[in-house]
Amino acid sequence: MNTSKVGLKIAVLIFSMVLLFTIGCAKKKSVTEGISEDEMSAKGRGLSTEAISEEELSAKRKAEQEAMMRKTAMQKFVNEDVYFDFDDASIRPDAHKILNDKIEWLKANPSVSVTIEGHCDERGTEAYNIALGERRAQNIKTFLITNGIDNSRLDTISYGKEKPLDQSHNETAWAKNRRGHFRID
Repeated sequence: MNTSKVGLKIAVLIFSMVLLFTIGCAKKKSVTEGISEDEMSAKGRGLSTEAISEEELSAKRKAEQEAMMRKTAMQKFVNEDVYFDFDDASIRPDAHKILNDKIEWLKANPSVSVTIEGHCDERGTEAYNIALGERRAQNIKTFLITNGIDNSRLDTISYGKEKPLDQSHNETAWAKNRRGHFRID
């Protein structure tokens, strides 16, 4: 046999062994890769993944979605203010939808109590703005009570011009500051 052929056969043999060794020692996947959190939780409790039914997983996901929706609705409730015209405590027509949404949320959450804050812009005396803020908060409270919310769940407070939402000194800022704000107690 020719030496070059033997060398070639040895090289091919070595290459094949290296290739087999490389393939055989490929990185193994983590045991947890591709397993959902629910399945990991079940494994942590000593249950097999078969022990968690699709119905249980579906129910858990649904409960998580509902909790997220409740949180979002609560944030909307707190973050959506009712605005007032200059030197006026009357509830504007555009506030009715906001207040009706708040009424629905309060009815769906009967254990929640709320403080209604009355705010004013910076114009006017401190005493005048405290009184105007109180009238605004009281008018909102009356609207809620008239539409089925129990009086005992509602408190009011006036901040007058003490807590402006916008610190600027122009009509745009003043319009933002003339508001009724809701705080969950």
